[in-house]
Amino acid sequence: MKRRSFVKASILTGAAGALALQISMASKAFKNSGREFYELRVYTLKNEKQQKLVEAYFKDAAIPALNRIGNNNIGVFTDLKPAGQTKLYALIPYSSWDDFLTVQDKLASDKVYLEAAMPYLNAPATEPAYERIESSLLHAFAHAPKLQAPEQKPRIFELRRYEHASESAGKKKLEMFNDAGEIDIFKRLGFNPVFFGETLIGELRPNLIYMITFDDTISHDSHWKAFGSDPEWKKISAIPDYADAKLVSKITSTMLTPVACSQI
Repeated sequence: MKRRSFVKASILTGAAGALALQISMASKAFKNSGREFYELRVYTLKNEKQQKLVEAYFKDAAIPALNRIGNNNIGVFTDLKPAGQTKLYALIPYSSWDDFLTVQDKLASDKVYLEAAMPYLNAPATEPAYERIESSLLHAFAHAPKLQAPEQKPRIFELRRYEHASESAGKKKLEMFNDAGEIDIFKRLGFNPVFFGETLIGELRPNLIYMITFDDTISHDSHWKAFGSDPEWKKISAIPDYADAKLVSKITSTMLTPVACSQI
């Protein structure tokens, strides 16, 4: 019995050590990548009162506090054409893995933030600030390592999510964006991409998410028409390994408009 216990303990210790090593290696890889991380929050709201409370939280508390600790270009958006009560979308960039891990502790020690955020943080259960928050953690693409905030002017945004049938299909689609030149086509055709991110944690994985921007819906339609007929895109998409039928099982497009306090 003692021998069995010793062997079992040795196996468990070895497994724990291997897991710790994997986490350590992943952490080092994240630290050395030079690529940003993005937190994408989606607030489900019941009514306009909740919408105003969450928007006020970002305007008066979250955005100023995040800016103070070095997190800039915070995006806050609502649905362009909501069916009923809009959702609210928040995009928070982090310069590093450690930046993401320590942000909550930094906010918790910021007295100015805590006071400004009180109506949001201390909303009673009978009148909550929101119904639910869905959060995803994204890692920037290798060939688009930093968020690019567009010029501040009236515009609309498109948030696109590509779901994959498998992790290997997801990696192949990342290769298509990074190495085959799909990101370059977006830039060349004037889509003004804001970010490209692989979802590390979140719903409906495996998937990738990116954001592009347009002057209006007419510009949106004309840009996508140009993309579909672009010779370089036709060349890339004709490669059998890059066929959408193999790599993308579902595309979700969400059209957004920035709220007044949005820095994007």
